[in-house]
Amino acid sequence: MTEEKKSSLDMDETEEEMEEADFITLEFDDGAEVECEIMGIFEVDGKEYIALVPDDETDDVYIYGYAEVSEEEFELLDIDDDAEFEKVVAEFDKLTAEE
Repeated sequence: MTEEKKSSLDMDETEEEMEEADFITLEFDDGAEVECEIMGIFEVDGKEYIALVPDDETDDVYIYGYAEVSEEEFELLDIDDDAEFEKVVAEFDKLTAEE
């Protein structure tokens, strides 16, 4: 899935910078679209991941692998390995607990 690059926010940016939230629209295989705020990009074991918060009144957070395709675009990658996903979620939880 390729999305137009809107931001490369880091988890430790200041409150003022976070007020200028960036959004992307995810399109799922069934054609459903969800507008998501880019919460941040973080690294685990040398790989980058992105945390997205859907604009749907839930407390959900979507986490994908993240790869820059160019200065203007990035690609979201599904995390298929359960062990990798658990490790990434644990790191995300640690990062958000520090805020």
